[in-house]
Order: sequence, then structure tokens, then C-alpha cells
Amino acid sequence: MAFGGNPVFRGKTFKSAVATVPPVPQAPYGTAPYGTPPYGTAPHGTAPHGTAPHGTGPYGHQAVTPEQLDELYRSPAAGPAQTGRVTYDDVIVKTLACLGAVIVGAAVTLAVPVPAAVVLMMVGALGGFVLALVNTFKREPVPALILAYAALEGLFLGGLTRLLDAFSPGIGLQAVLGTFAVAGVTLLLYKSGRVRATPGLMKFFLVAVLGYLAFSVVNLFVMIFNPGLGAWGLRSSVHVFGIPLGVIVGLVAVVLAAISLVFDFDSVEKAVRAGAPRRVAWTAAFGLTVTLVWLYTEILRILAIFNSND
Repeated sequence: MAFGGNPVFRGKTFKSAVATVPPVPQAPYGTAPYGTPPYGTAPHGTAPHGTAPHGTGPYGHQAVTPEQLDELYRSPAAGPAQTGRVTYDDVIVKTLACLGAVIVGAAVTLAVPVPAAVVLMMVGALGGFVLALVNTFKREPVPALILAYAALEGLFLGGLTRLLDAFSPGIGLQAVLGTFAVAGVTLLLYKSGRVRATPGLMKFFLVAVLGYLAFSVVNLFVMIFNPGLGAWGLRSSVHVFGIPLGVIVGLVAVVLAAISLVFDFDSVEKAVRAGAPRRVAWTAAFGLTVTLVWLYTEILRILAIFNSND
């Protein structure tokens, strides 16, 4: 926790806390406080000055045997897990827990009737969006809220996949395989050092994401006010060199999602090296889950647009 979050380190509160401590009474000069023996004597049951009870070292410390010293010397040093610091294993376990919640949510929408799946899909989309904002702006990660976000996203992805799979059988499995393929290749490129999170890459990512969001907003209004263009609006009605615009935009979005994964991996690596608290693992898991959901959605949309234009 930052010092600003602790009341003890806030100037005004700190001063008031010190001011409330009562002063220690002082004895007159040359006299001993009440209840203390004169100089050179010891209270009943205590050892004289310069001596120690049997089995204790100087100044009252417990004596340590040579065997205990040897055991302490041979014992391994405390690792990050023992000192409460985040590790790669923590991030992996928390991320798998989030992905498990996504799978459970998706399984629910795949098991219920289609009308109920559509309702759950809408609930998942709205609820996931709200919890994504809540978790993003929270100072400390809350595991329950992060897992709830993952479950709601699972409802949304499961319902969307079910609807699209009715027109293009097998599209969901293809999207899952494509998501793992892109994420795996991105991780290998990052670990090999071929792709790094640089300031230049961050500037490109921010500009490209803003452009992508602007196109998505425009396409949304086109779909609302001109539904005759089709289910995907400009994505499926406009073609560039015979290729649907949605496929081109989708491929750009997949690249952006892969770049987002690079920054996620970089954040995890920096947190582990800096010895961040273990609760940071939940923040990292949330970021990875958001990126993987985005990646799966874009791949699923590319496949749906491509199959609808066959």
C-alpha cells in the first residue's frame, strides 16, 4: 500500500495521533521513580546487574546452541512465496482461475435454450463491461469482482458463439484454437526477445487503438440507422480489393490484441523483478483475461464475416 493510503503517514492525522499520547511522568532529580529500587540493588527474583538467568545470553537474550546456529546456516533462504512477493506461478494460477470462470459462464449459455442464452449473453455483455470499469479503477484488486467479471464475459462469449455457430458450424472451436495460437506465438516472441514493450510500440498501440475505437463507434451508428447493410454494418458491406473491410479491420485488431499481450507480459515480468506484493497477481490475471477475451472476440468476428461472404 502506498504511504498515502495509510492514515499514519498523513501529515495532519499523524500529528494529531502523536499529540494524544500522554506525557511520561518524570521523577525529581536525584530520586528514583515510584516502585523502582535504589541504585545497585535488584528487584526480588531478578539477577544482579551484569549477570543473566540460567540459559540466557547477555542482556536477557535466549542463548543459541551451536547446533541451532548450524541448522540456521544450512537452511535455504526465504523465497518470494515465503516473503509474500508475487511469482510467475501466482500469475499463472490466478489467470487459469479467471479462464476457468470464463469457461463455466460459457458452458451455462451453451446448456440453456436459445432464448435464455440470448438473455444471458446481454446480461454478460453489460455486466462484464461494468465490472471491467470497476476493476480497472479500483486501487486494490478484489478477487471476487475479477472472477465475477470473467464469469460474465463467459456468458457473453458463450451466447455469441452459440448464435454464430448456428450459421457456421465449428466456428467456436476455430476461434479458440486461433486465440491460443496467437497468444502462444506472442509469448514465444516475447520470451525470445524479438518483441519488447518499447515506448515507440506503446505510442503506436495507443494511436491504433483510438483509430479502431473511432471506427467501431461509427460502424455502430451505421448499423443502428441503416440496418439494411447487414449484421456487421460496414465490416461486411464494404470491400477492399475484394476483401471484406471487417476482415481487414479484424486482422488489425488481432495485431493490437497481441501487442496488448506483450505489455501484459512486460508488466508481469517487472512486477516479479520488483518484488511486488502477491495481490498484484490478481491484477495481472485480470489484464490477461481482458486481452484474451478481446482477442477471441475479434477472431470469432473475422471468421463469421469471412464465412458469410463465401
